[in-house]
Amino acid sequence: MHSNAIKQQDRRRHDRVELSLPGRYMLRDRHEYPCATIDVSPMGVAIRGIERGSIGERIVAYISHIGRIEGSIARHFDRCFAFQVHAPASKREQLAGRIARLIQRKPLVGRENRQYERIVPFYDEASLRTPDGQDHAATLIDVSMQGAALTLEIAPPIDAPVLLGNTPARVIRHFQGGVALSFDEELTVDACAQMASLGSR
Repeated sequence: MHSNAIKQQDRRRHDRVELSLPGRYMLRDRHEYPCATIDVSPMGVAIRGIERGSIGERIVAYISHIGRIEGSIARHFDRCFAFQVHAPASKREQLAGRIARLIQRKPLVGRENRQYERIVPFYDEASLRTPDGQDHAATLIDVSMQGAALTLEIAPPIDAPVLLGNTPARVIRHFQGGVALSFDEELTVDACAQMASLGSR
């Protein structure tokens, strides 16, 4: 019984967990591509990326809040792919711990006290459209499901309705060289990860 309990605990620790995290990865061509994870485990990771590579091809991924992971591409599905993690047992245990901490840090559902983790984007190019219809080049500092901070040369008035890419938002704060925005509607986890990994133009 004790042995079976240990095996079940190991399997639970290595179950894949749905987490959408921005990152980047490099394949055999040594080009870096932006990505977002679909699910993660210490044994394997599923990714949404613009280049799927070949089955068996080596991959090096840098995932936000997880770090560097090496492996080989195991399968393709839709426009996504999954890769098997190549790492010693000690590295897998570290990865399992990071995943567990990320799960524990998921935001509460209540609106009044909700705190969203902000993600530093991989691609930071953005475009902000002001109420006069003009588009202004901007640089994303960070983004969350609820809002974003960006630098730009102008300072739209507080509460001004703007568009960050195609996302409606309002200006809630000014700071030196930039503004903070609150989105009119919360982004989904996938949309937040996509904005962080692909920018918002």
